[in-house]
Amino acid sequence: MASERRLKTVAGACIAAMLAMTGGAGYFAALASPRLSVLCLLITLPPAWLLCRCLGRLSPRLPRQEPYVAPPYAPPQASLRALEACLEHAPIALFRIRHGATGRSVTPLNASARRHLAPGHASVPQQWQQVLAAQAPGQRRLLSFETERGVERALVAVAALTLQGEDAPQHLAALMPVESELEAEALNAWRELVQVLTHEIMNSLTPVASLSRTACELLAEVQTLLPQDVHADLETALDAIARRAASLADFVASYRSLSSVPAPRPEVIRLEYLFQRLSALLAPDWQARGGTLQLSVEPASLEVRIDAGQLEQALINLLRNAAEATQTMAAAHVTVRARLSRGARLRIEVRDNGPGVPEALAAHIFTPFFSTKKQGRGIGLALVRHLAHANGGTLRHVRPVGAGACFLLSF
Repeated sequence: MASERRLKTVAGACIAAMLAMTGGAGYFAALASPRLSVLCLLITLPPAWLLCRCLGRLSPRLPRQEPYVAPPYAPPQASLRALEACLEHAPIALFRIRHGATGRSVTPLNASARRHLAPGHASVPQQWQQVLAAQAPGQRRLLSFETERGVERALVAVAALTLQGEDAPQHLAALMPVESELEAEALNAWRELVQVLTHEIMNSLTPVASLSRTACELLAEVQTLLPQDVHADLETALDAIARRAASLADFVASYRSLSSVPAPRPEVIRLEYLFQRLSALLAPDWQARGGTLQLSVEPASLEVRIDAGQLEQALINLLRNAAEATQTMAAAHVTVRARLSRGARLRIEVRDNGPGVPEALAAHIFTPFFSTKKQGRGIGLALVRHLAHANGGTLRHVRPVGAGACFLLSF
């Protein structure tokens, strides 16, 4: 139908063109007669009008342009799901704090936040929620809270939110655990300090020890030239200097071990075999004093990638501390239990039935040079924590439910 109309239009255009040409020719032929010229012009107008109509139909018609109205923005569902996944698995715990007529409520927004409030992590979740809700927006604070792994610290930042359609004010709290990072920085600072101190002490101690030995040799050569009482006093003084120099050198050498721990060489080991070696090494001493040493691994096939020598040294130090803490007890007992905790992390718990760690000293027991023993040097627990951090783990003192002390190694 459209092709027939188009054909008719073309035919009409051709006829109109021919008539117009005929009329034009007649016009030019009748220029000598004015009346004939007007008549030819009038005859030419209808074909010209018909020609314009036909040509207008032959020209393509453009579609009518409607004004563009942008649709309302709606993010794709894939972007929303990606955003929700990022929020859910963010390493920072996010909480929403609502302010209502009945008080403030804290709602976890992602998996990290829910883990903080889960049973077994925060010792008193309600108290921790109250502390979090009391934080003012625009501030950054370092907070401490009790967990199943001991006292931990976290950096808290709070921001105010204004949401469309909600009148009640809201706050967004971000919680970032920083205990491991703070411990690592503290250990590095202590290690550098120990390196400087031991270097300076040894520089001064070496000539003192050398001169004391030389003085003892000279005193033996001039023994007959000095009165007996003077010789005895000099010998006693030089002997005391030599003994104290040797003792101080041994003391400094023990602290050098804290600052010169070799880099770990991790390998896959089976914990059951390592515990068997520990039992063969330490169990006879516990049995000789009437105590018991119990080691267990759950499951027995549990394996871990770690430096076996450094883990063994860390456990030996903890067990020696337990032996010293329970040396006056008639039925001393210590247990070492290894198992997997949440997140497939290795958890090794060393617990004894001794007097435990006093509350006032719990914050200082991992500090180098700090010791409550008369002959203690204060490097045992500091070295264990250093070995744990070198292998990607942590060491915590956990307040036990009953008596005794409990230390937790996590990797």
